[in-house]
Amino acid sequence: MSKFEKRKEKKDISGSETIGEKIRKRTPWIFGKKLRRPKIVFPRLRRRSITVPTPSKTLGIFVIYILLFVLQTGIVYLIYREPPALGADNKGDPIFLYSSVHDSFIIEGIVASILIFLSSTGFILLYQASKHSFNRTMALRILVLGIIMIFVTFLALQYMIAVKTGNDPF
Repeated sequence: MSKFEKRKEKKDISGSETIGEKIRKRTPWIFGKKLRRPKIVFPRLRRRSITVPTPSKTLGIFVIYILLFVLQTGIVYLIYREPPALGADNKGDPIFLYSSVHDSFIIEGIVASILIFLSSTGFILLYQASKHSFNRTMALRILVLGIIMIFVTFLALQYMIAVKTGNDPF
């Protein structure tokens, strides 16, 4: 055996034979001694991509807030239970809050959702006040407005819960 044949000889490892080697052994008249790859230069074609402008972050946050508002109104409850929009007592006067904690009118869910939304806006104002640290008067105004919004909405929600549970709100 010559040196060239020794180098060419491979160790017999199970599964180490390539598909080309397997085909060459079975069909030597087709491929001959060598299997060559043709040298073809394919043109590089570019696909024209459709560019769609991405929406701004503000639009994304706006959509998220609308979705949260709809979910906070209790849309699933309203669809499933089909409660009345507004109630009335024996005299015919309108009742805005249902007397039970387990049920609600449609208007009650919408009002509670608006109050929660205003409260979250107050927390956003608290965050925005920290961005105006160099303009002290502006930061203080935004901070006070945020705290007032949070406090007023908290009291309004507590009033609603007190009326629903039958406690005297004042």
